[in-house]
Amino acid sequence: MHNQPPSPDATPDAPVADAVTDNWVDRYAPAGLRPYLRLSRADRPIGTWLLLLPCWWGLSLAILFDQSPRWEDLWIFAGCGIGAFLMRGAGCTWNDITDRNIDGKVARTRSRPIPSGAVTVKQALAWMVGQMLLALLILLSFNQAAIAMGVLALLPVAVYPFAKRFTWWPQVFLGLAFNWGAMLAWTAHAGTLHAPAIVLYLAGIAWTLFYDTIYAHQDAEDDALIGVKSTARLFGENSGKWLRRFLMATVGLMGIAVIYAGLPQASVLALAIALGGPWAMGWHMAWQLRGLDTKDNAKLLQLFRANRDTGMIPLLFFAASLLA
Repeated sequence: MHNQPPSPDATPDAPVADAVTDNWVDRYAPAGLRPYLRLSRADRPIGTWLLLLPCWWGLSLAILFDQSPRWEDLWIFAGCGIGAFLMRGAGCTWNDITDRNIDGKVARTRSRPIPSGAVTVKQALAWMVGQMLLALLILLSFNQAAIAMGVLALLPVAVYPFAKRFTWWPQVFLGLAFNWGAMLAWTAHAGTLHAPAIVLYLAGIAWTLFYDTIYAHQDAEDDALIGVKSTARLFGENSGKWLRRFLMATVGLMGIAVIYAGLPQASVLALAIALGGPWAMGWHMAWQLRGLDTKDNAKLLQLFRANRDTGMIPLLFFAASLLA
């Protein structure tokens, strides 16, 4: 495995191009640690949120399903947060290792630690393994079924970075990886996987197709030049139509998951409140579509980041339903 020479336009300690302006990593982190935190995207917290929120959806709907909240659920809630930060960091590090020959050719990514020369591939591998070992400690505190789910999650994580080389739908593979936590957290609470969690997982994949297609439009021109595939390139001018389809799939599948989760034991009021989650989430996604401009990269990034709020909306409804 050879180190990629630094991109000529990249400066090793410069902030990454699409990072949050004046973020905590650039302001407060020790200089020697900054490149590693940038590898983990700690300067861009949106990815952690997008990985974490499906976990919390799964946990809350599992509690709605069996009506058996336990003190242990507080640890599952917190453990998912810590684990999402660590595994998002490990996954992004793996992505940067596998994409090191591509990132230097794309304007938005040439300032990342590996193409800029701030971190070597060997150093990145060591950082990735360290994050995964810490995440494993969290996983081992869950029940055996959840541990098995966590180990299986490594497969879509490992495959995702290569997907854009062989399919026009790499966003599906991202969805498979990023929403696995919906099933894992459900299993951590319930001890086994049930149908509503699988449907919720599919809803999350549809949501990922929505937000990551928006995100991928930022790189569409560069991707076309170097032959990288994406749904943004596949859909082109028809992206708005496809995004509406993903919106409807997200809302519909999440609604089905809520009904399946709530019908066994939840009250009518609790079920009605929970069903408000996908409905309100759909309105927030529709708001994004109204502001979509696939030629405006700043707007695309703004809309992508807004999906933290998109995913938080159903969680608030699910939490409220548990109090009904």
